[in-house]
Amino acid sequence: MSKDLWDECEPRAVLEYFQEISAIPRSSSNEKGVADYLEGFARKHNLPCYRDALHNVVIKKAGSAGCEHLPAVMLQGHTDMVCEKNAGTVHDFSKDPIELEVTDGWLHAKGTTLGADNGIAVAMMLALLSDDSLRHPPLECVFTVQEETGLTGASELDGSVLDARMMINLDSEEEGVATVSCAGGMRVRLFKAVEWTDASGTFPMEISIRGLLGGHSGADIHLEHGNANKLMSRMLYAVQQAVSTRLCSIRGGNKDNAIARESDCVLTFETASDRDRAQKIAETLGAEIRAEFAAAEPDVQITVRPVDGCARCMSSHSTQELARLLYLAPNGMRKRNVQKGGFVVCSVNLGVVATGDEEVMVCFSPRSSVDSLQRDTRQELELLAELFGCRVAVDGEYPGWSYAEVSRVRDIFCETYRELFHSELRIEAIHAGLECGLFSGKLPGLDAIAVGPTMRGVHTPDEALDLASCERFWRLLTHVLENLSK
Repeated sequence: MSKDLWDECEPRAVLEYFQEISAIPRSSSNEKGVADYLEGFARKHNLPCYRDALHNVVIKKAGSAGCEHLPAVMLQGHTDMVCEKNAGTVHDFSKDPIELEVTDGWLHAKGTTLGADNGIAVAMMLALLSDDSLRHPPLECVFTVQEETGLTGASELDGSVLDARMMINLDSEEEGVATVSCAGGMRVRLFKAVEWTDASGTFPMEISIRGLLGGHSGADIHLEHGNANKLMSRMLYAVQQAVSTRLCSIRGGNKDNAIARESDCVLTFETASDRDRAQKIAETLGAEIRAEFAAAEPDVQITVRPVDGCARCMSSHSTQELARLLYLAPNGMRKRNVQKGGFVVCSVNLGVVATGDEEVMVCFSPRSSVDSLQRDTRQELELLAELFGCRVAVDGEYPGWSYAEVSRVRDIFCETYRELFHSELRIEAIHAGLECGLFSGKLPGLDAIAVGPTMRGVHTPDEALDLASCERFWRLLTHVLENLSK
């Protein structure tokens, strides 16, 4: 993408830094390249830099003239991105740069996630660190890793390298809204061992689901978008209940924290007539599902077709067990707070189903801002595993972030927003996970807020950044830092 496309876009420096980091592959656990870039940036600008073994990076900058004595302010975002692409898009996230486009004032990528979540935070911190004309207190810019797979970087970062007790997290996705509380989360994986048999001479059939909206498993769970894994579980259960069949493979979703948009399943049958009967059952159910989602998911496509033979398939018993497991698997909202606006306080996302050599992995992302509800969801999943003979792995657990009754950073943001835009900044809690809870645990007395420009479709190939919102948010952020310097 040519920098000429930025000619009418502001803030220019922020967008050019975003373009530079978009050329660096940065999937979760592959942040070395972007950490090298950040270290090089710090050397170029003669700024103190800390980097740990995980590739978390902290870059510090002294306060502006006359502000050197003020308490430091932490700005924080994560360098990794969710790597999702549309079926048919040729892109290798381990080496290919993100291809950027601007359409009608929105920045997006060609067939892949954009990485504005949370690359725009990285770009804004770099622009702040490189601009000596801005007035600000001492800055500690914290670039964490592996946020999208369990907030690992924030969990492992040595808090002793930080002096700040005021934090501005830049991982929010709606301009005009400040987040002051969030849910905790974890990853729960169930591994179901399966028996394989020879599939020679059988008649396979493929079911494919495409065109769902997907979305962030926390921030978008209340929208009740279709989950491809749950829809496929209905298809699989219906077919195996009516016709003798065996499962060859099933695959749906790519990330535990993304609502699954696509799923593929191959079943095989002893006779062609059994396959024909199963195809009619699946097509009828597919039409019913499309009718159910006609308003919310108008582009959903469910295709059923005969395919060439497969070499092996699961036993009838394994097929039946897996169909029942997936059909009973919990998914979606579990509890709202009806007294305070109806926001979600507990949910679970059936994010990934994947067939391996010896077992099928089923991955869930439970979230809750209430510890007892989170424990209840975990217990339900562990009981499901026990009933179906699955081994269980639980990891990526991170705490929620509770609301602070008194907050100077919140007050400053509200006052500055009012001065600039003559309206009120909305304060809210979110169901997505943020790193603020982990930093609050590391740094006693931390005063934190999470803010950012408007994005849509995060964690999907529809991800886009509102460029006008980005410019307004940059104004807000720089004015807040200026006001903190007074």
